[in-house]
Formats: sequence, C-alpha cells, structure tokens
Amino acid sequence: METYQPAADCYDEAFDSTGAPRPLYGPVLEALRRHDLAELRERVQGDCDARGVSFGDGEPLKVDPVPRVIGADEWRSLEAGILQRARALNAFVVDVYGKRRIFEDGELPRHLLDSLTGYEPRMRNLIDPAVPPATVVGLDLVRDASGEVLVLEDNDRMPSGAAYEFALREVVPAALDAGVEPLPIGDYAAVLGDALRAAAPDGVEEPAVAVLSSGEESSAWFEHRRLAEALGVPAVTPAELTSEGGRLFARREGDRQPIDVLYRRLDAERLSDAEGRPTEIGELLLPALEAGSLRCLNAFGTGVADDKLAHAYVEPMIRFYLDEEPLLRSVPSYDLCDEAARDEALARLDELTLKPRGGFGGQGVTVMPAASEAERERARDLVRRHPTRFIAQETISLSTHPTVCGGRLEPRRVDLRPFSVSGAEGAAAMPGGLTRFAAGADETIVNSSQGGGCKDTWVIEA
Repeated sequence: METYQPAADCYDEAFDSTGAPRPLYGPVLEALRRHDLAELRERVQGDCDARGVSFGDGEPLKVDPVPRVIGADEWRSLEAGILQRARALNAFVVDVYGKRRIFEDGELPRHLLDSLTGYEPRMRNLIDPAVPPATVVGLDLVRDASGEVLVLEDNDRMPSGAAYEFALREVVPAALDAGVEPLPIGDYAAVLGDALRAAAPDGVEEPAVAVLSSGEESSAWFEHRRLAEALGVPAVTPAELTSEGGRLFARREGDRQPIDVLYRRLDAERLSDAEGRPTEIGELLLPALEAGSLRCLNAFGTGVADDKLAHAYVEPMIRFYLDEEPLLRSVPSYDLCDEAARDEALARLDELTLKPRGGFGGQGVTVMPAASEAERERARDLVRRHPTRFIAQETISLSTHPTVCGGRLEPRRVDLRPFSVSGAEGAAAMPGGLTRFAAGADETIVNSSQGGGCKDTWVIEA
C-alpha cells in the first residue's frame, strides 16, 4: 500500500491527492495488507475460471481482487441519473419508430434521424410505447480529473456484463474478507424476469420466456447461460427455433414449445439487409413480431440510441421527453455533420477522441493525445473525407483504481458499467454494476475486447 503512487493527472478512486486513503476504502486496504497480493489475485482468478467466466473464444475473463467502493449516498445520486437517462433513451427509441416528435419540433437536427446507425426499418410502428424497448440499459460512466461522474457512452442494444458481476460478487468478498457488507445485487435477475414477463403480448398471462443467443460461438456465451439460469428460462439459438402461423416455437428435448418473449443476446443484429430484404433471423422472427404474438427485448432497432451521435444529444432528449434537467452530464461531443462544429473540432482535433458512430467495444477509437503522428494524420483525413461517420469527443482523463500487478498495487484506468432495467411497472438499477479496468499503465480503453478486465463494485453505507 505504501508504495502505491496515484497518477498525477487524474482522480484516484481509493486515495486522495495527498496519497491518503479515502475513508470508504479503509476496510478494503486493511484487508489487502493481510494478503499476499499475487496469491489473492490468482485465487480470485482461479475461482472465476472454475465458474466458467470467459469472454471471447472461451478465454478466461481477467479479474482483479480489489473491489471498487462507492458510498451509498453517491450511489443514490448516480442511480437517479441512470434511471432518468434510461427513461429518455427509451422515449427516444419509441419516438424514432413512431411519430418522431423530437425531430418534427426541431429539437434535434434532421440529419441525425436521416443517418442513424442501427436503424431497423422493419420495426417502424412495431414498438409498443407501453413496453420500454431498451429493457436493459448499460451506461459507461467515467470520473474526470475533478471527480465528476460523466456518461461516456450509452449501450441500449445488448449491454453485457451483468453476469460477470454476479460471478465476481460470489468470489471477491469471501476471498478478501474485509468485514464489510456491500448492498446485495441478488434481485437483479428477479427484476429483469418481471420486466420480461410483463412485456408479454396482450392476452398472455403466463408467458414463455427464453434467452436468444448465438450459442457457444458467441463471445458472451458464459453470460447468456448464466442469465438464463438466473432467470429460470432456457437459452435458445436460432437453429432451435421455428416459425409457423405467426407464432414462434422452440424445439426443446423433442417437444415444440411456443415462445412469447425473447431476451435478445444475439450477435446477429439486423432483421433486414441494406436492400430491405429480411435477413435469416428476420425471416425467422418477423412473422411473429408483425403478428403481435412475440416480444423481443431489447428490441431490434434499439441501436439507434447507441449511435455515438445520438449520445451527443441525450441531454436535450431528457429536457424534451421528461421536462427535467439532466442529473448526469454527457462527455461533451462534436457533431461532425454540422459544418461549424466540424471546423471547431478540426481546429483542436489533436486534443480530442475520435470515435466511429456505430462502433462498440472500443474498436476504431483514436485517443488523439496518445496517438502517434501517423495515427493522428489518418484520423484528420477520415474526418475530412467522411465526417458523418464519426464524432469527436472531449478526451477525459479517466480515474484510476488500485489493481494487483504482480505482487503490488498499481493504478489502472477504470470506468463503471451500471445496469438499469425498465419495465411496464417501473425501473430499477443493480447497485453498483461492473467496474472495468485497462490492462496497461498507459492504456485508457477498458473494454474486455481490448484486453481489459473487471472488478467487483461495492455500494456500502458510510
């Protein structure tokens, strides 16, 4: 602990600017002193591996035994902002596939609607306003150098990570033995199950629910299986489904069972191709979706709210749909479709972060202050030639968190992926969520697909 050196240019979650431990971290740091850190990390990693925790090609997910700690008061404030944002994002998705009021009233630019990535034309007028289409929303929250928590990205298609937090919570508290009790996360699956069942088509009192997955070929197959187990429902692949007479059926152990609600975790995202023809999954699901006998959540087409340019306009969405002031600020972004904004961004592009609008998992992101001159020149050229494909965002110096590296603690950049569930009866968020950390000391991208790892997140009463 005594050798830990927080970075000078950012906020450290566990130590203040003088190097003194933050009060909430006292029990955790004291517990760490009683452990051989390398052995603790190996034990936690081994316990997670034994549970089958993996991401991508069956590779074990990197886990760290030092939990992130959030005070209950701060969490309640964050939770209010998380749920507010989920309500606005759901309203936006409903509006895009319905009356499009926010564009007709001139509150958002028409070029956003005309260029939305993730738009699914087959879902036009198929989304029921009474059923939140983005049942699960997973925000990416970061803390800047001043200590303010900001929203870096919105994830409304198929946000992943909840089951990884389940596994970490089963392993980390027992291994660390810090003598504190974080708020439980055990009712998340129950809340999700209630929301899925409440979304059943009209007249269905006891709906048959299933998790729709690509199966073992999916990088998140562990999570799909674990969520299905927690929900008490089967995980099915498209190969196990058939469509007949406007209904969807699953073939399970020789029986054919009707399916009323699908929790979508499928790698195939589109119901139709660029020419408007149904894709393979579209041919399978569209008859039941159009007949109203099937609900699929998160709905196909919710990717419109994942568009990085849509993220730039979430605060106006909150004001328009909810008539409220945003409780969480977005990381400021530049709409490169707008000439004035583009000129302003190009004038200081070397200070910004460039992101493809439809990207995910950290792919295609150029953090300009950390990029080579060749990477910077390529980014400048892309913006000049294809401005509508990208956004520019202020570069945030992400907060750091003590992470076991070898036999010592070192700072690693982190973000927070909280999960909210929206249903017909209301909304709730998993206390804390999943903390993700970057692999290297100089890295700022925390996604598992880019080599990052995960930490348990504890919400505790001060």
